[in-house]
Amino acid sequence: MLKLEGLALRRGPRLLFEDASLTIHSGYRTGVTGANGTGKSSLFSLVLGELHADAGDLRLPDGLTIAHVAQETPSTDRPAVEYVMDGDVELRRIQRELEGAETDDDGHRQAEHHARLDAIDGYAARSRAAKLMHGLGFTPEQDEVPLRTLSGGWRMRLNLAQALMCRSDLLLLDEPTNHLDLDAVIWLEAWLLAYRGTLLLISHDRDFLDRVTDHVLHIEQRHVTLYTGNYTDFETQRAARLATQRAAWEKQQREVRHMHQFVERFRAKATKARQAQSRLKALERMELIAPAHVDSPFHFSFGAPERLASPLCRMEGVSVGYGTSPVLTGLHLNIAPGQRIGLLGHNGAGKSTLIKLLARELDPLAGHRTDARDLAIGYFAQHQLEQLDANASPLLHLRRIDPRASDQALLNFLGGFGFAGERVGEPVAPFSGGEKARLVLALLVYRRPALLLLDEPTNHLDLEMRLSLTIALQSFEGAVVLVSHDRHLLRTVTDELLLVNAGGVRPFDGDLDDYPRWLAEERRRLARQEETQEQRPRDGTGRRERRKDEAERRRQLAPLRRETRRLEAVLKRLSEENERIEQRLADPTIYEDAAKPALVTLLEDRARLAAELAQAEAEWLSASEALEFAEGNLSPDVTS
Repeated sequence: MLKLEGLALRRGPRLLFEDASLTIHSGYRTGVTGANGTGKSSLFSLVLGELHADAGDLRLPDGLTIAHVAQETPSTDRPAVEYVMDGDVELRRIQRELEGAETDDDGHRQAEHHARLDAIDGYAARSRAAKLMHGLGFTPEQDEVPLRTLSGGWRMRLNLAQALMCRSDLLLLDEPTNHLDLDAVIWLEAWLLAYRGTLLLISHDRDFLDRVTDHVLHIEQRHVTLYTGNYTDFETQRAARLATQRAAWEKQQREVRHMHQFVERFRAKATKARQAQSRLKALERMELIAPAHVDSPFHFSFGAPERLASPLCRMEGVSVGYGTSPVLTGLHLNIAPGQRIGLLGHNGAGKSTLIKLLARELDPLAGHRTDARDLAIGYFAQHQLEQLDANASPLLHLRRIDPRASDQALLNFLGGFGFAGERVGEPVAPFSGGEKARLVLALLVYRRPALLLLDEPTNHLDLEMRLSLTIALQSFEGAVVLVSHDRHLLRTVTDELLLVNAGGVRPFDGDLDDYPRWLAEERRRLARQEETQEQRPRDGTGRRERRKDEAERRRQLAPLRRETRRLEAVLKRLSEENERIEQRLADPTIYEDAAKPALVTLLEDRARLAAELAQAEAEWLSASEALEFAEGNLSPDVTS
């Protein structure tokens, strides 16, 4: 499919990589990883023909259809769904040729083009485009909205839908989850698992990479290496390679001891709640992968808050919204030091509204709020990146917070966030989104908050910075409230999940692995509710006829329900088997020389299970969607 032969690439005077030779075969789902600036996006530009190699060759099959996400969206009155359909280039070509045949009144050509449309399922193209949009978070009412009315984040979602609309052989995705919420990430994950082409994916979302990829192409120190397995397998292999270097090995041991302290401290206080147990397992896994990240440039920690009181914040019967319209009502919250809360819920359900209420950016419309005396709140949100002083340097931003600190102390602090050399004194205006996000986090950490509110903090952060943030949060003494589509961050940071839904907030009964099932069940419930409301005014049949119709409806839905239950049982069995393997891998003795054959077998079993789990999850999501569609579209008077 894609072959690199002695490839070298430069951007300006800087050599990104050289002597790269590898083959990505058809059907590979390959994650492309490496530090920022190593050449990941440049490799994509090379594949697209936008850049040319400085040495060697990149070979692609003739006639290959490549799909990628456009970076710009035209600001026109064109309906959003039509823009998504433009992604199917062959569909649009046939439609143009059909219009020409109709203009010429050529019946023979018209018949040919109609046959071609039928062959590519062109008559269902609009429905397919709408389904892609809805999966990425658009509502049916947004299908026809003009492009010019959409914000930047929604335009990026639309560009992603357009790329998925293309019936491609090779799909290039560069940070596709950045502008998505968790619901859309889960949907995209299932879509990619069912994709039949070859995938090249740049992402800093560890769980997303783990579930979607079966190979990792890693770029570091001007070398390109292809690893077999998902991202966790790559970390294991890289850790083993680094361990052959004495200095790296010694640093690895320090990192392992550092993570071990977190694991043991949390193990002592973990409850039997599923989310707390999920966090403990995630921390144990982090202990295993710590050696793969010994060369991370980021190292920082949260200082102890100046004042901690319990509770930090109490809310009783609070309503909050915009103007006089409440988004959430009847809130009863009691946030204490040490709490780790993750917020779940549909896009638009009110997660960010709740965060803004906690951050005091919104006042309660009703009810009563009580904060601890001199409560210091640290709030990270995407809009704060734009509130940085464009003409000020990172050092000056920090100096404004603490005028009396020495330059060396501030420089040392900024170094932990990857700012060093001339960069610390340069204006932030030309900084990348990732650099701005790191600076906002640095300013937040420096203030030593007692209540930390994080609304999608990882959107612009790479894998190493995400891991450093995760580790820093383990020793944070205050309370954390987190909204994120990064499930690894949610797993390792939170031990309590709240569901924001239907205008209220309540504890979520389960862990993150249960959330996709809740989403599917909620969609089915809403579909049934909508159907009931539509039927009520026109349903004039008698009680006997209604019972008969309901029995027929249950008969038709029974096979789909049985298949869904069967797949749920398969998922449970595979998850339990995977958990047993993870427990064995958590045993230090398995890494001794004498246990090497057993370790190899375990790693092979884990890779096999990961593939089986991914396939089972994809089948379960497909079956759930089919059941949801049937429940939402099958009317009681259908009898066949």
